[in-house]
Amino acid sequence: MTTDLDQLRSDLLGAITAADTLDAIEAVRVAALGKQGSVTALLKTLGGMSPDERQTAGPLIQALREAVTGAIADRKAALERAALDARLASETLDMTLPASGVAPGSVHPVSQVMDELAEIFADLGFAVATGPEIEDDWHNFTALNIAETHPARAMHDTFYFPDEGVQRMLLRTHTSPVQIRTMMQQKPPIRIIAPGRVYRSDSDATHTPMFHQIEGLVIDRGITLGHLKWTLETFLKAFFERDDIVLRLRASYFPFTEPSAEVDVGYTIEKGKRVIGGSGDDANGGWMEVLGSGMVHPKVIAACGLDPDEWQGFAFGTGVDRLAMLKYGMDDLRAFFDGDLRWLKHYGFGALDVPTIAGGVGA
Repeated sequence: MTTDLDQLRSDLLGAITAADTLDAIEAVRVAALGKQGSVTALLKTLGGMSPDERQTAGPLIQALREAVTGAIADRKAALERAALDARLASETLDMTLPASGVAPGSVHPVSQVMDELAEIFADLGFAVATGPEIEDDWHNFTALNIAETHPARAMHDTFYFPDEGVQRMLLRTHTSPVQIRTMMQQKPPIRIIAPGRVYRSDSDATHTPMFHQIEGLVIDRGITLGHLKWTLETFLKAFFERDDIVLRLRASYFPFTEPSAEVDVGYTIEKGKRVIGGSGDDANGGWMEVLGSGMVHPKVIAACGLDPDEWQGFAFGTGVDRLAMLKYGMDDLRAFFDGDLRWLKHYGFGALDVPTIAGGVGA
């Protein structure tokens, strides 16, 4: 039996070495270790042996199985590595070649949309405010009227740093802390937008652990929901460059606004795709959520040292990446962060395409 096993081992290892494709190595694996494989057949014979025979043959057959399994794994890894090397070699870029006929480089869609948003809101009298991406718990949650038991504080949503001080530190989950810092440092009236990177523990086709958000804040006397709706309607008409934008405000809940509203925009189906614009009640259209908004909660205003009986305001927020996807027809958020030059060449913008209200913000 030992001679037969040695011969089988030699034959199988030779076939593994000769396999030059992944399909070939898979065929060898099935022939040896599959349900009807030669090694599997030998393992099945152990049940019909006497204890003495099994004690002698068992280790030999198991050693054969382990040798074949290991050799297949090594050969498969080598073939996969060779395939990857060949792919990388075929996709290399010669960075020494000079640019011909075009300005080098392109603007990422997120940067383009950031510029568009800043231009639109500047025309409406808003300034751009920024803040730290590493925040403390008070600015990110407590000052925004987010209770200790609120799900947004959970570890599965928030990236926390090790608890080493009085204030627990974290990667900000929204740009709302910029609103708090602005209200504490600047006297009303306030009109700001707060664009920037934010972080949440989530990842799929429409969510990434890091994404871009823009929030707006207005604090003044006599501010109402009417001011909020007009601002959002004006912004969306300018951004999507259509006058037939129709908004729908649905009652919602956010800890930092009261009342709160989700903002839907009407869309129509054109050539099988959703296009922003038109009434969502049409037979050939619908409604799509694009913003969260509301009147700033009196507790938030008071937490920033202002008198809520004197000052009122509204706030709103949306994802910059999501706006880019809607306007420019992108269907997977993860591609924004893959660093694929081919994707950027397809969706990127010319370095000299600076958006202006007069000239238009579209590419």
